[in-house]
Amino acid sequence: MLKMFRQPLSLIVLWSFSNLALAADKPPTEDDYFPITSFVIPDNIVLEAGGVDLMPDGKLAISTRRGEIYLLDKPFSATGKDAKFSQFASGLHEVLGIAYRDGWIYATQRPEVTRLKDVNGDGRADLIETVSDSWGINGDYHEYAFGSRFDKDGNIWVVLCLTGSFSSDSKYRGWCLRISPDGKMIPTTSGIRSPGGIGFNHLGEVFYTDNQGPWNGACALKHLRPGKFVGHPGGFKWYDEPAVKAVLGAKPKEPESGSRMMTEAKKIPELEPPACYFPYPKMGKSASGIAFDSTGKFGPFVNQLFVGDQSDSTVMRVYLEKVKGHYQGACFPFRSGIGSGSLGMLMSPSASLFVGGTNRGWGSRGPKPHSLDRIDWSGKVPFEIHEMHAKPDGFELTFTHPVDAAAVGDVKSYKMSTYTYIYQASYGSPEVDQTTPTIESATVAADGKSVRLKIAGLQEGHVHELHCDGVKSAEGLPLLHKQAYYTLNYLAE
Repeated sequence: MLKMFRQPLSLIVLWSFSNLALAADKPPTEDDYFPITSFVIPDNIVLEAGGVDLMPDGKLAISTRRGEIYLLDKPFSATGKDAKFSQFASGLHEVLGIAYRDGWIYATQRPEVTRLKDVNGDGRADLIETVSDSWGINGDYHEYAFGSRFDKDGNIWVVLCLTGSFSSDSKYRGWCLRISPDGKMIPTTSGIRSPGGIGFNHLGEVFYTDNQGPWNGACALKHLRPGKFVGHPGGFKWYDEPAVKAVLGAKPKEPESGSRMMTEAKKIPELEPPACYFPYPKMGKSASGIAFDSTGKFGPFVNQLFVGDQSDSTVMRVYLEKVKGHYQGACFPFRSGIGSGSLGMLMSPSASLFVGGTNRGWGSRGPKPHSLDRIDWSGKVPFEIHEMHAKPDGFELTFTHPVDAAAVGDVKSYKMSTYTYIYQASYGSPEVDQTTPTIESATVAADGKSVRLKIAGLQEGHVHELHCDGVKSAEGLPLLHKQAYYTLNYLAE
C-alpha cells in the first residue's frame, strides 16, 4: 500500500493555551477554529457563484449561474462588508468553471469553453473568443458543464452532465473532455452522470464529484483517469466517434444492473470505483466543489481535499490513500454554516477557502438564495481524526492532538458498521448488505498520537462507518467531529 498525503508530525502537534482554555470552559465549536466571513452582496446582483478564481491584481473573479462574471475588489476584507463587486461580463450561459491565464479569464459554460479579456482597461471584457465548442447542447435543464482550472499541461478538464439523469442526447454528454491550450478536444473518461464540481489534488491528479442517481447509489468523489469508465453507461454511444476511437479504442463492457460496484469492477477493467462515497444523507445530498490546501496555513490538513455539499450547505474533508493502485479513503464533516448551497470553491495561496453558494432549483439548508463566504483558520488546532489508514486487519487513526490513552485504548470508545450500495440503472440505492464488524483491540502508539484498531469482519467494497464517541484528547477535549466514513474498495496488504 502506498500511503499518500502523510503530514509532518510538527504540524499535527501544534496546539496552544487557547485550546486548554476551551477544554476547561466548554466544548469548542467549528467557529472557534475555522470562522466564516460572509460577503455583503448588493441587492441588484444575483451571484449564484459557480466558479471562483484569484486574479493577479488580488481581485476575486466570480462566475455565476446567471451567465455573468464579477470582480470582487477586497476578497480578504476583515468583515466582508466593504468589498465591492463590479461586472466584468454578462450574456454567458450558466458558467460553472472559471480560470485565469495570461491576461484572459477562461469560462466553462454550457455550450463551450470561452475566454474573455479586458483590452482597453475599463474593467469589462471587450474581447470574447470561443476556445472549444466540441460538445453538444439541446436545451435540457440537466446539461450542465463544469470546468477545472488549468492542469500542468495547460488543459482545462470539462465534465458534462447527462441529458436528464439517464441518457446522452447531445454529443459527449456523460463524458470528461480535456481542452488543450490550442482548443483541441481530447476525449478522456466516460461514465459521468451529474457532476457538482471538479478539481485537483496536490499531485495534480483530477477528481470530480458525482451525485446520487442512476448507476450512483450515493454521492461520491471519483478519480478521473484517462481511458477509464466511472460508472454510468449512458454516454457509451460516443465510443463510436472517430475522435474517441483514436484515443480510447473500444467501449467497455456494459455493467450489470442490480450488481455491486466492486463485483462489476472485477469484470470490467476500465471501471474505476469511487474513491470516496459520501453516505446519503448522513454526509449530505449533493456533493459539489473541490479544493485542497498545500500551504500548511489552513490548519493541520495539508494536502487533504475539501469538498462542498450544496444541499446541506457544508464543506466536508477527505483523506485519500492509494491501495492496489487505486485511490480510496475517508470523509469527515468539516464546516457547516455556508450561507447558501455550497457550489464553486477556491483555496487561495494564502489559505483562505472561498465558497460560493446557490439554492435556485436545488434548495439548500443555507437560508440565503445565493452567497459568497470565506473560511479562514483561526490558528487553533481542533481535536480531530487526522488520517484514517486501511490495514490488513483493521484501521490506523492518527489525531491532531495527543490523546487520552485510557479512553482511546478502550474498544468501547468505538462503534463500526458497514454497508454498500446497489449498482443499478434505477435511481440511487438504500444502504444494503449491512454488517457489524468486531473491534477486537485498540492499541495506542507510544507517542500518543495514533491508535491501531484491530477489526474482525472487514468488508471489501463497503463503506466502513466509524463512530468515536468515547475518544478524548490528553487535555480532555472530545473530537470536534466524531464520525468517519471509509470507502474500503480494496483490502490493504
